[in-house]
Amino acid sequence: MRNLKLTVVILVGIVLTGCQGTKQNVPVQVELGSHFAVTPKDRPKQEWQDRHNALVERVKKGNVDLLFIGDSITRGWESKGKDVWQKYYGNRNAVNLGIGGDSTPHVLWRLDHGEIAGISPKLAVVMIGTNNSNGDYCTSEQIADGIIAIVQKLRTDLPNTKVLLLAIFPRGDAEQRKDKVTQGTFNAQWAKNDKASKIASKIADNKMIFYMDINKKFLNSKGVLTRDIMPDLLHPGEKGYEIWAKAMEPTIIKLMK
Repeated sequence: MRNLKLTVVILVGIVLTGCQGTKQNVPVQVELGSHFAVTPKDRPKQEWQDRHNALVERVKKGNVDLLFIGDSITRGWESKGKDVWQKYYGNRNAVNLGIGGDSTPHVLWRLDHGEIAGISPKLAVVMIGTNNSNGDYCTSEQIADGIIAIVQKLRTDLPNTKVLLLAIFPRGDAEQRKDKVTQGTFNAQWAKNDKASKIASKIADNKMIFYMDINKKFLNSKGVLTRDIMPDLLHPGEKGYEIWAKAMEPTIIKLMK
């Protein structure tokens, strides 16, 4: 009888330790499926499916120490940011998990379907959410939920991987972007993303999850986003990617030790 009691105590201790571990991994939690931004969903476009499948195949090869997770801004490291990527990340076993047009539900789906399977990177850099802010289908709070859900997924599936969460980058609104001469000034969509980023930043515990806002680095002294940094007021040009990499570099060095 005494041995039975001891067994029960040990089992209860294991269960409680497991629960506490989960809470430590994810300081803030959101319920998947509770609204659009936190409901994993794929995209039917063949180009999207092909890109996702290619990323899964790359991850299967292993040798992944650094992940970049996001949308077209992240994928742009392979085009306008190509030389900067090679300079900073070419020798770091870095993998770019960016797909153009993605919002938080698409990233959640991709992480559920092989893009982080079987690996244990040292660091994952996350910058996502600007596509959620198009139109009225997501509030700042919902965008933040989507971002938190992605970090939650990473901490659950990659418990040894640190996460560097970046604030959503500044952007021009539809009218500013349409006029090819106009620069990007603070607007409602930019404000929505800023608010979402501030809410999502609460998930940072500065142990395994870190938050960084480098947005002022992209702006001039008047707080304006200029086209020499982001030619379409959304995606960085080569100069923008250099600013991005330089701003992160000391933190990446520290977190990847």
